[in-house]
Amino acid sequence: MREFCRKIVTNPWFDRTIIVLILLNAVVLGLETSPELVSRYGDTMILINQLVLAVFVLEAVMKITAVAPRFGLYFGDGWNLFDFTIVVLSLIPATGEFAMIARLARLMRVMRLVSALPELRLIVATLIRSIPGFANVILLLSIIFYIYAVAGYHIFHEHDPVHWRNLGISLLTLFRVLTLEDWTDVMYTAMQLNPYSWLFFVSFVVVATFVVINLFIAVVINNLEAAKQERLIRQGETTLDSAQRELRATQESLSKLASQLDRLQQKEY
Repeated sequence: MREFCRKIVTNPWFDRTIIVLILLNAVVLGLETSPELVSRYGDTMILINQLVLAVFVLEAVMKITAVAPRFGLYFGDGWNLFDFTIVVLSLIPATGEFAMIARLARLMRVMRLVSALPELRLIVATLIRSIPGFANVILLLSIIFYIYAVAGYHIFHEHDPVHWRNLGISLLTLFRVLTLEDWTDVMYTAMQLNPYSWLFFVSFVVVATFVVINLFIAVVINNLEAAKQERLIRQGETTLDSAQRELRATQESLSKLASQLDRLQQKEY
């Protein structure tokens, strides 16, 4: 049974089928936002959701069976644990006080597309590895925000209290400038006070938007290479583990053949 499950879950068509079911589930969840479609095809949508959930449960059972009794190989993998958690949450009844949790769990099934596609897993792994670097960049950005917010309050709060009346509003205004969304309106209002106010805004855009964003990109690219190397190492370990299993199976087969030959020889004598 274990060998049968292992052959199925390692088959490329198995992963492709799961991806198709995830996409089908995502389409159904989107269609459920239309009251007209729900009233006409609600029963069909419920049936599809139940079938998809049943396949996901079967997938988890088969993957766990494939590594039995070494269950750590399954639960030790973060992506398997992520998939297993989503499946367990999806089993919550969609009625009563847990209805909202059940609906959110069904929506989380779409996130399984990330774990099903290796390239998406690589991107997520890269972002996770980049968190320490992001923290340093965010700290630098916070310092820049604070300096410009305090300076902007002292310079513009009397002329433009809507955007600079206190520290909190000043920070929100700078965030608006950072997004480059209608930031020139704030700049032109400030330039009515002093025509050289554009220096304040242009310098902030250059420092905060271009320099810091490039730092974010640099951190991600740096960790992307590390994530790729880690994935190659894991793939090598997986290949080695498969080779060892096949070798053990071959050795067991040879031992059985040797025993059968010994019995045949003993009968002849």
